[in-house]
Amino acid sequence: MAFRKDFLWGGATAANQCEGGYNEGGRGLANVDLAPTGPDRFPVITGEKKMFNFDEEHFYPAQEAIDMYHRYKEDIALFGEMGFKTYRLSIAWSRIFPMGDETEPNEEGLKFYEDLFKECHKYGIEPLVTITHFDCPMHLVEEYGAWRSRKLVGFYENLCRVIFNRYKGLVKYWLTFNEINMILHAPFMGAGLYFEEGENKEQVKYQAAHHELLASAIATKIAHEVDPENQVGCMLAAGSNYAYTCKPEDVFAARQADRENYFFIDVQSRGEYPAYALKEMARKGIQIEMEEGDEELLKEHTVDFISFSYYSSRVTSTDPEINEQTAGNIFASVKNPYLKASEWGWQIDPLGLRITMNDLYDRYQKPLFIVENGLGAVDTPDENGYVVDDYRIDYLAAHIQAMKDAVEQDGVDLLGYTTWGCIDLVSAGTGEMKKRYGFIYVDRDNEGNGTLKRSKKKSFDWYKKVIATNGEDLSNANCKIKLEK
Repeated sequence: MAFRKDFLWGGATAANQCEGGYNEGGRGLANVDLAPTGPDRFPVITGEKKMFNFDEEHFYPAQEAIDMYHRYKEDIALFGEMGFKTYRLSIAWSRIFPMGDETEPNEEGLKFYEDLFKECHKYGIEPLVTITHFDCPMHLVEEYGAWRSRKLVGFYENLCRVIFNRYKGLVKYWLTFNEINMILHAPFMGAGLYFEEGENKEQVKYQAAHHELLASAIATKIAHEVDPENQVGCMLAAGSNYAYTCKPEDVFAARQADRENYFFIDVQSRGEYPAYALKEMARKGIQIEMEEGDEELLKEHTVDFISFSYYSSRVTSTDPEINEQTAGNIFASVKNPYLKASEWGWQIDPLGLRITMNDLYDRYQKPLFIVENGLGAVDTPDENGYVVDDYRIDYLAAHIQAMKDAVEQDGVDLLGYTTWGCIDLVSAGTGEMKKRYGFIYVDRDNEGNGTLKRSKKKSFDWYKKVIATNGEDLSNANCKIKLEK
């Protein structure tokens, strides 16, 4: 058998993409609530367009999302039916501290997650909890400038102390920041950063990143103090960069692109700023303000495991004539002529997952955890809400096989695998509902219409079988690939 006996099979969601209930239970407003659908979404999430409150001209899908706030028992029961060993979810910071800078937490918010975790345990499901999946209370954005302020390190520490103590015995797997490298690509969504005209954006982003890295080290320290059983991981949006040709300049450009992503994890896993990053920041005139003890803190409190999302590999070229860009989870990439793509232009590369796993394991020698992988596609349900999603099964089977090869043939140490969007939810990149990932169909469209009724897709029973056989049976009859060149 390729996978360990206690391999953690499951699925993943994020509070801001599924929970809803944005103004219930004492919850405060957060940056992630304010990402609208439509053409303004990208300028908002990149911090180029100011949106600090709702308006009448836009639709904000996170307000209700798929209403898991009221329906989590039904959803977790379905996860239990599939045989999930783990469920990755995130805490909405503004549900625990509505403003973010209070001294006392919101009991109603704490109780909500306590009940949710207990519901997971009822089905033998181990919660894997992301402390911050892009969430930042809007009060912290407006009052302090979000993560550009060092004060947020203290506010995050308060949050961590509260949740680690409250959920001791209920949660032992934690991730500090989701896709921490997203701060460079979508700074408002990733870290609540909005830029005023004339600001040095790179300086702001890297200083904010330093604060998040400090906060992550402090969280790791507290987690281990509160409960030695706690396991803390970092999380990056991964996907190895290929050189478009064997031209040395292309190879070097791909190497540099990889390093840009690895930089954060180098700090979280190795405990210090890598030499290449210090040189790059010096070239850009970026000066990280550090206080006494920062370097020691980073060094002494590194993470226990490396978690990551993987959807596609990327291609890098130095030739302007072939730099035709393709979409893919906020990250632009040159089109790879050897790969097919999804309906959203994401290049599909199962072997790329194996390559990425080897790259990460070679680099850090720490256990890995794949916490996002999946195919976003348009699903067409029948009158009963049933979806025949062979294309999704084919995608997942190919990636699980590559994951098995990395474990069985390459010796990579892998803790678990959680598919992204195990139930249909709001897309982070586009805010759409029609870009579906789940094993469970949710009756809701891009405009917020629908009954929110849950129904099983074909992939539901397929994944149940995969889990039951610990990944040994990936078969699916009459599998057709819904892809395009």
